Amino acid sequence: MVDLNVDSRVIRDIELVIFDKDGTLMELYYYWSQMVALRAQLICEQCGLEQQQHEHDLMHVMGVDVQSRRLRPQGPVGLKKREIVLQAAVDYLTEIGIPGANGLCNDVFDEIDRRSLFLLDTLIKPIEGASSLLRILRDSNCKVAIATTDRGERARLAMDFLGFGDRVDLVVGVDGVSRPKPDPEMIHVILETLRIDRSNTATVGDALTDVKMGLNAGLKASIGVLTGFGRYEEFAALTPYIAHSVAGIKVMRKGDV
Repeated sequence: MVDLNVDSRVIRDIELVIFDKDGTLMELYYYWSQMVALRAQLICEQCGLEQQQHEHDLMHVMGVDVQSRRLRPQGPVGLKKREIVLQAAVDYLTEIGIPGANGLCNDVFDEIDRRSLFLLDTLIKPIEGASSLLRILRDSNCKVAIATTDRGERARLAMDFLGFGDRVDLVVGVDGVSRPKPDPEMIHVILETLRIDRSNTATVGDALTDVKMGLNAGLKASIGVLTGFGRYEEFAALTPYIAHSVAGIKVMRKGDV
């Protein structure tokens, strides 16, 4: 077990830390803005739509604000499950009179998933401090898991690509549960699989849904990081544990002060 120091607040006797992926361990906008742009471009090509106007509109409804270069606070991309992002694109195409939008968008999303496997070096960028934190947790015999709104297989590929694979004991994606965040089902799956008690578990995430998931699961601590969707004031209404990023979470071995 380890103790965690989060902005001078100590969380004691932690045996497992559950991380969100996007915006917590990986740069949120860097990844999803490019994935959404690839989807929008291919949709426009398939439909014969004028590229710039419709690409930007499609990116907006899927959750990317092109002007501010940020993800929209309400998502859906990066925040809600894939099916909701896909439905946003379907609704847009249906509204402008494109037939067969559902099948077309499903095919496009699957095709971009395949193409992205060869583009990981341009899509994935780690949050500063993520690598060292995961290494220290592993070296301190603290378990690490990932609970993500991405698909489990893609999340595991991302962790392997970043060199984090051997530091992560379990990945649970949205496709591995029936109820997404903030429902605690992902955490229940992780706790049961790793056989660790919730009273010795902390969760770390960049969105309010991550913190609420930890609270709903009754974990010892839910930590918010300011590298994604959540803002300090929003987190402060839910948890006393807030860090500027995962780099602000310090691992204290027993005996440290």
